Amino acid sequence: MKPERIRAAFLDACRAELDALKVGNVHRFSAGHGMEVEHFEVAAEAAAPHIAAKGARVGTRIETAVAASLIATGLNTNLGIVLLCAPLAAAAEAEVPLATVLDRLDMIDTRATFRAIALANPGGLGSHEHDVATPPTIGLIEAMALAANRDRIARQYVSAFRDIYDIGVARLDELAGVEEEARIEALHLGFLAAFPDSHIVRKFGLEIAEQVRREAEHLADTIDWRAPAATRRQQLMMFDGSLKIRGLNPGTTADLTVATLFASALRS
Repeated sequence: MKPERIRAAFLDACRAELDALKVGNVHRFSAGHGMEVEHFEVAAEAAAPHIAAKGARVGTRIETAVAASLIATGLNTNLGIVLLCAPLAAAAEAEVPLATVLDRLDMIDTRATFRAIALANPGGLGSHEHDVATPPTIGLIEAMALAANRDRIARQYVSAFRDIYDIGVARLDELAGVEEEARIEALHLGFLAAFPDSHIVRKFGLEIAEQVRREAEHLADTIDWRAPAATRRQQLMMFDGSLKIRGLNPGTTADLTVATLFASALRS
């Protein structure tokens, strides 16, 4: 696939995610957590050419996209998105299975990815024996495996992105024909209901994250995604406000949502 198409698919995924009412996250219906939609739009524009850079290594895509986003916004808005989308972009450009790209990751990719994570400085990462602030002594997949039980993004690297395809893309396909924003909202809420959000776990602990998961599961069971937009948005806005009042940001869920939209677009 040509880099131009990959770049366009990445931008479309980032923008579509912002247009949907993703509970607890930043979206066009509500800002949150000290961030606005514009921060994410600018970050996506800055990252896109690096995600789609012709012939670039996965680690290079990650490091340059994160650096460009930070320069553009001064905020860590898209580390998770970049970590997920870089391997997808590399596989699409080379027209090889994603598993092949993951198998080929080497220490050059590992060092670049560690630098990117350290640069973005997300809370709660690098606390094990292979700290991202120091030069890596193991490969990226090994490092991700160490974090996989507590970080859903890391888990994608050791499962060939199973959540993205088996939960995310499958959900989009299931709702084919439904209004686009409703499909994305259902996708996001489905991820939030499926497992505790890693970002909430890091910030508030597993008990709070599990409570949010149960709340999402209950809401998902009550929404008719084919109902008028005003009906479902009233339900979603109530939960969105509740999460933001509590300071609960399901950031990993948003990252998985963007990556799913990107992965789905790259199939065509």
